[in-house]
Amino acid sequence: MTAVSDTPVPVPDPLGSAALAADLDEADLRSEPLRRLWGEEADDALARGMREPILRAIAGDSGVLATLGRLLVLGMSQPRVAVADALPRLGVDGLVALGLARADAETVTPTALLRPQSFVDADGVGEWWIASDLDEVALDGALPADHVLGVGGASRTLAETIVPLEVDRALDLGTGCGIQALLVARRAGTVIATDISARALAFAELNARLNGVSNIEFRHGSMFEPVEGEAFDLIVSNPPFVITPRVGDVPAYEYRDGGLVGDALVEQFVRTAPAFLTVGGIAQLLGNWESRDGVTGLARLDAWVPGDLDLWVIEREQLTPLGYAELWIRDGGTTPRDPEFTPLLTAWLDDFAARRVTSIGFGYVLIRRPSTIPEAVHAPIRRREAVRQPVANVGAALATGLAAHDLLAGGVPATLVTASDVTEARHLLPGDDDPSVIELRQGGGLARTVNVDPALAAFVGACDGELTVGQIVAALADLFDVPLADLWADLEPRIRALVFDGLLAPGE
Repeated sequence: MTAVSDTPVPVPDPLGSAALAADLDEADLRSEPLRRLWGEEADDALARGMREPILRAIAGDSGVLATLGRLLVLGMSQPRVAVADALPRLGVDGLVALGLARADAETVTPTALLRPQSFVDADGVGEWWIASDLDEVALDGALPADHVLGVGGASRTLAETIVPLEVDRALDLGTGCGIQALLVARRAGTVIATDISARALAFAELNARLNGVSNIEFRHGSMFEPVEGEAFDLIVSNPPFVITPRVGDVPAYEYRDGGLVGDALVEQFVRTAPAFLTVGGIAQLLGNWESRDGVTGLARLDAWVPGDLDLWVIEREQLTPLGYAELWIRDGGTTPRDPEFTPLLTAWLDDFAARRVTSIGFGYVLIRRPSTIPEAVHAPIRRREAVRQPVANVGAALATGLAAHDLLAGGVPATLVTASDVTEARHLLPGDDDPSVIELRQGGGLARTVNVDPALAAFVGACDGELTVGQIVAALADLFDVPLADLWADLEPRIRALVFDGLLAPGE
């Protein structure tokens, strides 16, 4: 088994955190100043696990920003005198007291990373300082089992999918370094952040204090145990969903492994979360799901959620057992050149074979407890889809879909307008006057491409908010010489789909 960390647990002392934040602000330890300091190429290389280009770029630079860059961004020891100069308020002893470094008479050795992290949400652009455990590059080896991850790809993915709602109470389950709690706190009255790792909670609380965020409460415990009997308007979670063999020689990392067999942790969350939602409340998470014995992972996930709840699942990718095993073995720092690789691969493939797993899906899950709109009119959302194309601002697209679903419960709006990011493409065979394929293409959101026929294309083209839906359809019935009732029966469900997907929007 992988050993636990022997580095200190952070101490989120209010005065020390405030002093550190003031020093970092004065030093301008931000993304853009650092990028200018060592160059864009070197900065991009760090994201790929290479710090040598940065070291070459700032060789001989003993300035404050370079010193803090080496110490906190790269995780490298620095001369005590230089660190003291760079942190005039906190000082070296204060940094040690926060649990972020060790020091002797000559040298300060970091025990954590502290990096600026930019973000963009519905409220604008901002940046935080995020502390986390030393990464593989700084450790020059495998990660300890209780490693607290910084802002990784999964964290950024979940942040992009969160529906931008103003809420009273929110829950970040499995907060890790606290990045989701910080994001949600911008639009919530109170956020409860939980984690089974006391070490992770200490980092998360330190990060909240560093960034002056005071509306987050931190609680220790597994899954929903710390909030038993409570209800939330928004629940978000980037849980430890990685499917790992439960055998003694396979390392389990707290930040990614939930300790259950297969996709049972995602199942547990999906089955349990609805009981903690207010009416109209939303739960969102990232997860993996297994396809087994001819039953797809999406179908299995659908069966875990009661039929009276809204469920929207977007599968972003699907891997074979071999591809999945290799991905997560490498994530732990083991490569095919290492002697441990083949035994780990064997354990993973045996584990999948025992459950007859044929593929593993990854994506986003949204569950909503519907409001009190009459059930006869408001059929729950039950959407399971694979979206492989690049997407942007998924949270806004989900919000649009939810709002459109509620609006459509009262029927198609009287007027509609075509979204500004929608374009039309027509494909014609050489010599033909009429197109063989007409496509509507969405520039934002989930970047959908929808095949339409001439009647629907004409309808969308006429949706400028001036004519009513009834007027447009009546005109098209005359144009195509078809009965109005027949044309409406054909167009109406497809118009609803375009409204739900955001290609059409209600008029003023």
